Amino acid sequence: MEVGQVRQRRLSDDIVAQLETMILEGTLKAGERLPAERVLAERFGVSRPSLREAIQKLAAKGLLVSRQGGGNYVAESLGSTFSDPLLHLLESNPEAQRDLLEFRHTLEGSCAYYAAQRATELDRQRLTEAFAALQDCYSRSGKVTRIEEGAADARFHLAIAEASHNAVLLHTIRGLFDLLRRNVVTNIGGMYAQRSETRDMLIDQHRALFEAIIGGRAEEARALSNRHIDYVQEVLAEVQQEAQRVARAQRRSEVGSRS
Repeated sequence: MEVGQVRQRRLSDDIVAQLETMILEGTLKAGERLPAERVLAERFGVSRPSLREAIQKLAAKGLLVSRQGGGNYVAESLGSTFSDPLLHLLESNPEAQRDLLEFRHTLEGSCAYYAAQRATELDRQRLTEAFAALQDCYSRSGKVTRIEEGAADARFHLAIAEASHNAVLLHTIRGLFDLLRRNVVTNIGGMYAQRSETRDMLIDQHRALFEAIIGGRAEEARALSNRHIDYVQEVLAEVQQEAQRVARAQRRSEVGSRS
């Protein structure tokens, strides 16, 4: 029987594996700068030449970008699910906004379910901080911009995705973060104008979702997440119908004035 030689694994391959895991699990984010080589080498307990070799391998894979005199960064492209031009199209098209809400219904319900099952103490701490920031926006009604509120809302849902410990869900939500944030900003203005109780409803829905996840109630968390998106869809459908009625009345008025 012929036996091939066992290839000895290089130390740099172990470093590559660790850094790839950190990128996949979201510890290292798209566009984030890695610690200095000296710091990383000490943290991994390896020599700087071995670390440099690992960084070169990751750069060749397109996972890291090395900038002359500026350090090493996780590739920005890893955080982009859609190109910027496509993001603008999705943001401005009413049908695409509906599609995004349908997508969020499925995606965020799963995130909430797994977050309730898998969240660690550190995850719960981060989720608590994100929820507190969102509550602060709600409490400062009139003193906070829609953009600030939209960002806080999106960060809360991102914290849920992080707590799900599902790499595919997490990177999908991260890749959609800008679109999600803009979607919230676009939605809340019309929703607040359409129904006076909307702000209170959103506060209650987010609080109930937060408490279900913290309490480890997975099925309830998924149901609450779905109910939240259902409510947003319902109110936005009313907004769109009202806009169509106004446009229709305006056209009739214009035709009547010309006759």
